[in-house]
Amino acid sequence: MLGILGGDERCPIARSLDVLGEKWTLMIVRDALAGSTRFSQFQQSLGIPREVLTARLGSLVEGGVLERTAYKPEGGRVREEYVLTDAGRDLSLVLLALGGWADRHRRTDLQSDLRFVDAETGEPVEAAAVTRVAQRRVPLGDLKAVQGHTSGT
Repeated sequence: MLGILGGDERCPIARSLDVLGEKWTLMIVRDALAGSTRFSQFQQSLGIPREVLTARLGSLVEGGVLERTAYKPEGGRVREEYVLTDAGRDLSLVLLALGGWADRHRRTDLQSDLRFVDAETGEPVEAAAVTRVAQRRVPLGDLKAVQGHTSGT
């Protein structure tokens, strides 16, 4: 696919941006994570033009982030809503990391109404790098990207 970047499909970041790299896309995912499922909810929250929202929702469905399901309001006609898939719910970590980055490097005096919390305790959470095998937390200062083949462990 790699329509946006036309890059190397071995790169997981390029493959991710192929689905998520358009303006508005992560904001739609943000709203879906917060409970929005209907076209009108997304449009009202984001103020996005209808044709742009239609295109972005379509690309998120095609990319496996959302799925369309039918619902029928009482006394109304059958409509579609957009429900997160497992892949879409996994993006909560991406948005958590992006929000944490902005809180550290793009500060504002305005208070956000978006928070990520532990569903069981309500305690605020933050993104962290953890080793795959030992599950040891790696400080961001010790994290580095390397290119080339890895053992996958």
